[in-house]
Amino acid sequence: FVVYIGTHGDAGAHRANVILPAAAYTEKSGTYVNTEGRVQHTNRAGFAPGDAREDWAILRALSDVLGKKLPFDSLPQLRAKLYGEYPHLARIDQVLAGSADDVARAAKLGGRLNKGTFTSPVKDFYLTNPIARASAVMAECSALAKSGFKQAAE
Repeated sequence: FVVYIGTHGDAGAHRANVILPAAAYTEKSGTYVNTEGRVQHTNRAGFAPGDAREDWAILRALSDVLGKKLPFDSLPQLRAKLYGEYPHLARIDQVLAGSADDVARAAKLGGRLNKGTFTSPVKDFYLTNPIARASAVMAECSALAKSGFKQAAE
């Protein structure tokens, strides 16, 4: 049984038994952690169309239907629960200083270094997410990048 929660009917939606329409990132408030470990909040820029809902609200409603009610009814309640279990996520827009002791401890864990060259897992920068893949403009950018920019700009 496949449940798809998403915004643009992307990969996987075609084989779903149930599709639960979600709000795009611009249509919901969220908490994100960037690659340097900085926790960031975003606020929705507009409301989601039709029956689309924020992800947390979809999962909360589903939990109720399944008889396993989650212990929150709003985004502030969810964040309070999250911060209680993971206090570092409450430090918005802060990066905690690293520790040389942590690096030394990690070095003692062992393992082998791969001496091969680093290759990016991103094959097509212009089509990395469902919103970009649904965009005619991004499809054109992708095609131009693949062609080596042989077309003249207009």
